[in-house]
Amino acid sequence: MTIPKLDYYNMGASVTAFSTTRHGGCSTDCSACQSKNYAEFNINRYCGDDEEHIRKNREALCSLLGISDDRLLMPHQVHLTKTARIDETLLALSEEQRRMALDGYDALMTDLRGVCIGVSTADCIPILLYDKAHHAVCAIHAGWRGTVKRIAEKAIAEMTAAYGTTPELVKAQIGPGIHLESFEVGDEVYEAFAQEGFEMEVISKKFQGNSSLFTYKWHIDLPECNRRQLLAAGLQPKNIKVSPVCTFQQAEDYFSARRLGINSGRIFTGILI
Repeated sequence: MTIPKLDYYNMGASVTAFSTTRHGGCSTDCSACQSKNYAEFNINRYCGDDEEHIRKNREALCSLLGISDDRLLMPHQVHLTKTARIDETLLALSEEQRRMALDGYDALMTDLRGVCIGVSTADCIPILLYDKAHHAVCAIHAGWRGTVKRIAEKAIAEMTAAYGTTPELVKAQIGPGIHLESFEVGDEVYEAFAQEGFEMEVISKKFQGNSSLFTYKWHIDLPECNRRQLLAAGLQPKNIKVSPVCTFQQAEDYFSARRLGINSGRIFTGILI
């Protein structure tokens, strides 16, 4: 069995936090586009990869984490802001029932030990939260739409309601995603952020357009947008870490939908108490 190559995050002695890379799996190529868009490690069932490859990759990850497959949970994300609470009732469901129950969520939270929750990204921003005081964790998928809708702030509010979380004590890790220099957007995306009250002079900048050297296009800093949301929710600056990895610039090691297209693998960013 191959061993997945993970990027680990130091969030505390009681948790294992990580992002997968493209290395250490058995996924190979995309028959539709004749390229190795899934190589090598992908566990996302919603992006066109071979089901047997996904099964083997999940098996390898679960073996590395020391958990059974039914304790590795990922939602079917839809770029909204709903958070699902993982409890014993949900874990008691069949595999198919669990998939249905987690359809339409972009964040998961739990206080159960031995359960790995995570989100799937390929340029969007993954965020992990750890509440040591209440032994609770959360994994968030923040694409630009979820970021505009302030999913990070809403997820922290959900943790506070569910577990009594005190934001000032929460540790956060913003994982690999597309960075400012690479995230060119249309005017409508810029306006969506502006209308929601984001500090545009801080989170946006104009660069020469990818398609023309004679035009300038807006770029948005998604990691910084989400870091500021965490601060607004009450987290301390010292407790927020940001990955230096830009998925677009480092697509040989991390999946990037902008580089590879939507028919490609996904990074899994997870956390386990």
